Amino acid sequence: MGGFSKVTNYIFDSLRGSDPSTQQRPPSEMADFLSDAIPGLKINQQEEPGFEVITRIDLGKRPDVIRREPLSAEEWTKNMDSEGRILDADSIKQMIFKGGLCHALRKEVWKFLLGYFPWHSTREERTNLQKRKTDEYFRMKLQWKSVSDEQEKRNSRLRDYKSLIEKDVNRTDRTNKFYEGQDNPGLILLHDILMTYCMYDFDLGYVQGMSDLLSPVLYVMENEVDAFWCFVSYMDQMHENFEEQMQGMKTQLIQLSTLLRLLDSGFCSYLESQDSGYLYFCFRWLLIRFKREFSFQDILRLWEVMWTELPCQNFHLLICCAILESEKQQIMDKHYGFNEILKHINELSMKIDVEDILCKAEAISTQMMNCKELPQAVCEILGMENSAVTTPDSDTGEDEGVTVMSRSASTYQNISMPVSAANGTRENAQQMAVTHSANRLTPT
Repeated sequence: MGGFSKVTNYIFDSLRGSDPSTQQRPPSEMADFLSDAIPGLKINQQEEPGFEVITRIDLGKRPDVIRREPLSAEEWTKNMDSEGRILDADSIKQMIFKGGLCHALRKEVWKFLLGYFPWHSTREERTNLQKRKTDEYFRMKLQWKSVSDEQEKRNSRLRDYKSLIEKDVNRTDRTNKFYEGQDNPGLILLHDILMTYCMYDFDLGYVQGMSDLLSPVLYVMENEVDAFWCFVSYMDQMHENFEEQMQGMKTQLIQLSTLLRLLDSGFCSYLESQDSGYLYFCFRWLLIRFKREFSFQDILRLWEVMWTELPCQNFHLLICCAILESEKQQIMDKHYGFNEILKHINELSMKIDVEDILCKAEAISTQMMNCKELPQAVCEILGMENSAVTTPDSDTGEDEGVTVMSRSASTYQNISMPVSAANGTRENAQQMAVTHSANRLTPT
């Protein structure tokens, strides 16, 4: 993350300069920065032995998608029995996925979406749960609150966590009224919740970016305890992104490359020709789930849609694909190179239409799920059932079904990126190799 911040800072600094010669850094030097950003990800142009054959396929026509109005308080109440149980959680999730929530419902419904409240719990059960969780929270908060100055001097990790939290809190969403101004109560709560999370998960502690994930949750909950436990649930999903080895980031970048190549192998080839095939420019999107790419209100909508876990696993990767597809034409038409691609992607911040991107991402999902010959690697990324790809048998000349080898999701941690086309028709079949190179991302 430290290495990646150098890249981001370089981009912003380059925009301020007036001398064109100072605005360009050699691509090889920038690539070195990027290679340092995530341990274990290296650029390797050499094809390695051992690969899985996936035939090039036609995904078919992409459907039109129409979104609905946000879920209303009346619709929510109608789906609840006299004791407060949700009668049809699947139906509620579907409505939230298609339209999000009206703001008045977020404080209640987010607790269900994030797993703090069980969907089939009664009001009484939820009240008792909150009482237990309140006691547990303040016991943990007391642990760091009661540390003396002398103790803190001998606890370097706690000092480091505290220092980093104080710095990040002071620059998190300060233009939002909930956090603006000095000695703002929202900032104090943000600080206290993050410090208490260090007590909850001391091994992980605090890592830069976590304040971005907490800020919208606290804004919606307006309650320290509820915000903390919702944040805990969110961090359970995001934990691997912030671990020292960043395994979650490695896996997602590889999976995103696989999906993007299936959708548009030509664009992938262009990115690779500009030393951008490893998609590091999507790093921030994935790390904090687009928090800095959309307006504060839009991120509330985007997150609640993603929390439904519909219509497929890893829907956030399809959102990345939808954004990149929207920008592809400009990137290719203007022949953007390494630095220009990074600059362009960074400048998309606050300029993306959330409803448009959600429509495109849903359409991509439907298009893929309607395809009967989806590669097994893609099926596993999306959490779909096994898919068989049929290819002409070279000996008999007849079409016989060839099922692509099955892999567990964990295998994506140890494979490199696809190295050739994965889109098109069976009649014009080309093959792509997904090498089994351990712990390397290898665009070629």
